[in-house]
Amino acid sequence: MARPAKRSLTLRGHRTSVSLEDEFWRAFREIARTEDRPINALAAEIDAARGSETGLASAIRLHVLAWYRAKS
Repeated sequence: MARPAKRSLTLRGHRTSVSLEDEFWRAFREIARTEDRPINALAAEIDAARGSETGLASAIRLHVLAWYRAKS
């Protein structure tokens, strides 16, 4: 697995960087595409729902995991 890649997202009007492995970026984009939603909107929803002790990258990884588990 490659090192995490940092990419920018816009959450509620401000830019933030998130580092995820390419596999998670691909899965995250697939989820947004499947749900016909912009990736920034999905990221903002995940950001709003995460606890204060959970980083955004971890929250996205957990969302991806839960999404794929729910599909199986």
